[in-house]
Amino acid sequence: MRSDVARLRCGKTIPLLGMGTYCPQKDRESTISAVHQAIKIGYRHFDTAKIYGSEEALGTALGQAISYGTVEREDIFVTSKLWSSDHHDPISALTQTLKTMGLEYIDNYLVHWPIKLKPGVSEPIPKEEEFEKNLGIEETWQGMERCLEMGLCRSIGVSNFSSTKIYNLLDFASVSPSVNQVEMHPLWRQSKLRKVCEENKIHVSGYSPLGGPGNCWGSTAVIEHPVIKSIALKHNATPAQVALRWGMSKGASVIVKSFNGERMRENKRALDIELDDQDLSFIDQLEEWKIMRGDFLVNQTTSPYKSIQQLWDDEI
Repeated sequence: MRSDVARLRCGKTIPLLGMGTYCPQKDRESTISAVHQAIKIGYRHFDTAKIYGSEEALGTALGQAISYGTVEREDIFVTSKLWSSDHHDPISALTQTLKTMGLEYIDNYLVHWPIKLKPGVSEPIPKEEEFEKNLGIEETWQGMERCLEMGLCRSIGVSNFSSTKIYNLLDFASVSPSVNQVEMHPLWRQSKLRKVCEENKIHVSGYSPLGGPGNCWGSTAVIEHPVIKSIALKHNATPAQVALRWGMSKGASVIVKSFNGERMRENKRALDIELDDQDLSFIDQLEEWKIMRGDFLVNQTTSPYKSIQQLWDDEI
């Protein structure tokens, strides 16, 4: 198998380098233009979510590229995510996503967070009264399995699930998740979770592989770390390329967001770098720090999670 893809348990291949389309400004034209650029550069894996507000723009760009003959639908891998206020009806949510994107199916549909919000909540940071106390993950997963049966998606999975939550899901799932998309980078390496996922044939996809610089919650700590810079210098590479290659060297796909053409090309060249055992050893010794903590899903009254430790089952 080519080294730039991984095979999912369902048999599909997932490109290891993915383009994220989360855009805080929800800038439609910029997103469409960036996706066209990415396709020309060689990106074939695109990540979106209902809550990102980028499904329509991504779908438009993909539809145009397919109609122009630039790319075939079968060569594109599209991930979207079930928002927490749609846990009561994944089928309707995915049907709406497909309508919004102008697609007959998506390749990968993920439960975005292990939290259930009241129907209609459309903001990423919920108010206290918008939480449902009952998580209802078993019922939600049954809906996800039905989406798969109906051919609305080619694989199903989760996002932001700890090892404990993966084990709980496997206890009742008829179809095991193909993917767990989580924060993963050289300063948050997810060693325990990666082992659990590997043992259960669940592919790990890493978001914020550079630490999320440019996001209001992100950090430049990864790409500015002296060890990462030193390894980059050794390989005549950039710190971003080292961080991306590190994730891929662990078998994970990495979802990196840039709408800048030159940066997209630079990120794609991470596929050409080979880190050696010494590089990996140095990275394994770095102090760990989780950047996306999910504090907005924790409160003392209405959330099922009263602390950050509960949300991540002490894996933080």
